Amino acid sequence: MSEAPVTGAAPSLAAATFEGLCPRCGARTLFAGLTGFAPNCRSCGLDFASFNVGDGPAAFLILIVGAIVAVGAILLDQVMSPPWWVHLVWLPVGMALTIYGLRIGKAALLFQEYRHRAREGQIVK
Repeated sequence: MSEAPVTGAAPSLAAATFEGLCPRCGARTLFAGLTGFAPNCRSCGLDFASFNVGDGPAAFLILIVGAIVAVGAILLDQVMSPPWWVHLVWLPVGMALTIYGLRIGKAALLFQEYRHRAREGQIVK
């Protein structure tokens, strides 16, 4: 992926989420792989490793993708009654929805953590 031009302005939530933009500078440097974050932004140096996205996006995504694939498979079977091997199409569909859904969910959560300066809670004594 080539880097987006850096304008110095922070991107919107939608742009940062769908394009994998750094929440500080807007460069296309958020991901190092399919779903893994880069250690830091190559343009502005923002440390992505300091954010704790956790498993929240994955947990919701399992439910959403599972429902889409299950309903799609049932509807296809009821409407067309295809041979069993036609249902193998749901494997790549499920994998694609999961991978791109994880990218979107993780990017959105990191963006919100950055925007709202979310940090680990501390008990005041």
